[in-house]
Amino acid sequence: MSQSSESKNKELVLRAFDTLFNKRDYAAAERFWSSNYIQHSAHIEPGREGLFNFIKGAPASLRYEPGVIVAEGDFVIVHGRFSGMGRPRNWIAADVVRIADGVLAEHWDVLQDEASRAESKSGRPMFGDGFAD
Repeated sequence: MSQSSESKNKELVLRAFDTLFNKRDYAAAERFWSSNYIQHSAHIEPGREGLFNFIKGAPASLRYEPGVIVAEGDFVIVHGRFSGMGRPRNWIAADVVRIADGVLAEHWDVLQDEASRAESKSGRPMFGDGFAD
């Protein structure tokens, strides 16, 4: 697969995440997610509707910030932060997405509660250049 295709896949995932998580434009988001979307997350019910319903049930303050993004073939991995979810801690996520036919077809995630400066044994933030606290 060419670098051009991998760059397009990264851009697709970033636009899709922003459209759904930050803008909450569900009609536009349908163009990014397959109607046969496969969800592997333990926190989200099956399919595209499960994902959309999860976001609909989240507080209006929900915000997604992408960080490092890599792509290989049809797979994209984004390291990001979910904040404003009404949880005691932000979630730091590694989202793995498989692209098929120009849409997000499958998803896996690894989620961690974000550590504070005082809790970080390395003294470094889990996301970005600084601590959220």
